[in-house]
Amino acid sequence: MPTTFETSFAEALLGAEPTLPPGIAAHTAAVPAQRFAVYRNNVMASLAAALARRYPVIERLVGGEFFGAFGPARQLPYLADVARLEAARTRAYHAEDATPLGADGFAALDAEALGDIRLQLHPSAAILRSPFPIVTIWAMNSGELEPRPIEIGQGEDALVVRPRLDVEIRALPPGGAAFLQSLADGLPLRDAIGVALADHSGFDLTGNLAGLIGSGVVSAILSPAARTS
Repeated sequence: MPTTFETSFAEALLGAEPTLPPGIAAHTAAVPAQRFAVYRNNVMASLAAALARRYPVIERLVGGEFFGAFGPARQLPYLADVARLEAARTRAYHAEDATPLGADGFAALDAEALGDIRLQLHPSAAILRSPFPIVTIWAMNSGELEPRPIEIGQGEDALVVRPRLDVEIRALPPGGAAFLQSLADGLPLRDAIGVALADHSGFDLTGNLAGLIGSGVVSAILSPAARTS
C-alpha cells in the first residue's frame, strides 16, 4: 500500500496545479519548489510524449500544441472513441498469436448443426461501437484513406484484429458488432443471429459470415465438433 508521503507526492506530481508536496527538501537549494517544478515538468513532458506515441492519430487530429493541453478536447466528442480504437489496436498488436480459422474449417461442419456452433474469437479481437465514424476518422489520419468531408454524426462500429502479422481495422456492417459480440460472449450462432437482427433489421447473415471468415477473427470452433468423414 502506498504511504501518505507517496500519495501526496503523486498527487502533487500529476495534479493540475504545481503544488510542492509536504516533506520535500533540497540540500543544494533554498527553494525546493523550483527543483520540484523542474522535475514535474520533465515527468509531464515524458508522459505527453508516451501518449503521443500511443495515440498518433489523436495527436494528428488535434495538433501537437492542443494534444499537450488535452483539457479542451472535451469540445471534440469523437476523440475519446478514436482513442479507444487506437488503444485496441495497440492491445491487438501485443496479443497472443493464434491461427485464424479459414473457410475449410467451416466447410467441415455438419450443416444440420450449424446453428448450434459456438466460436472462439481470436485473442487479439476487439469490437467497438461508436455514434461517430471512428474507422473513417482513424483511416484518414493514419494514411489509410485520403481526407474527405464526412458526416460526423454517422456512427461506425469497428473490428480490430491481428490474424497474422498486421493489425487490421474494419468497419462492421449493420448488426455486425452485435453479432460478433454475441459470439464472443459464447452464444451459439443461431442466438447470435437473433441478437444481430434485434440490433438492426438490415442484418445480412451471408455478408457477415463472409466477413467473419475473411477477417480471420475466428480462431476455433468450440462446438459441435466438425465432421470427421
